[in-house]
Amino acid sequence: MNERIIAEAERWAKEKLGGDSSGHDWWHIERVRRMAVRLARRTGADGFVCEMAALLHDLADEKLFGDEEAGLRDIRRWLGEQGVDEGSAERIVDIIARLSFKGGGRASMPTLEGQVVQDADRLDALGAVGIARTFAYSGWKGQPMHDPALPPREAMTAEEYRKGKSTAYNHFHEKLLKLKAFMNTEEARRIAEERHRYMESFLARFEAEWNGTDEA
Repeated sequence: MNERIIAEAERWAKEKLGGDSSGHDWWHIERVRRMAVRLARRTGADGFVCEMAALLHDLADEKLFGDEEAGLRDIRRWLGEQGVDEGSAERIVDIIARLSFKGGGRASMPTLEGQVVQDADRLDALGAVGIARTFAYSGWKGQPMHDPALPPREAMTAEEYRKGKSTAYNHFHEKLLKLKAFMNTEEARRIAEERHRYMESFLARFEAEWNGTDEA
């Protein structure tokens, strides 16, 4: 039964996010799902809850669909229709509701399954894929690649994080370079370390090319 439900969740996520160009498309979901399954196996977390939360985690995202509460209600209703037991359904919905970065505050994840899915989602914002997603997202939002006159913001409310003026370059300093410290599981911390270093090397190269100081 779980295999059927997972297949239906995959179909629903593809239907909702297949045409996304913000970096939150189906392939983001698939990468997060694969990482969540990997981390669940390493930690002993409930694989079904982790995989389902990973597959559905962006279907209530306010920046994509506008109304987080309505999205969570839709997910809860859908899980009931698919025959997911009430306990598992509530755990899945709770993970999704707590997942977002929202301006830099570390969302509380009281369960191992929530920690696994949060790590998987945050890891997809790091490294080479994270760099690519950053520029895709900024283009989607109509933000410039870089503006030296616009410094990174230090402390932000969720509203300021979502709607304030920023750039692709600033996003690294406002969010991505902070994520390594927020990982929950040992395996995620190990992966994040390498992806973090890759981003740092990219930014050093970006800044040198921007300023015309790179070596010939």
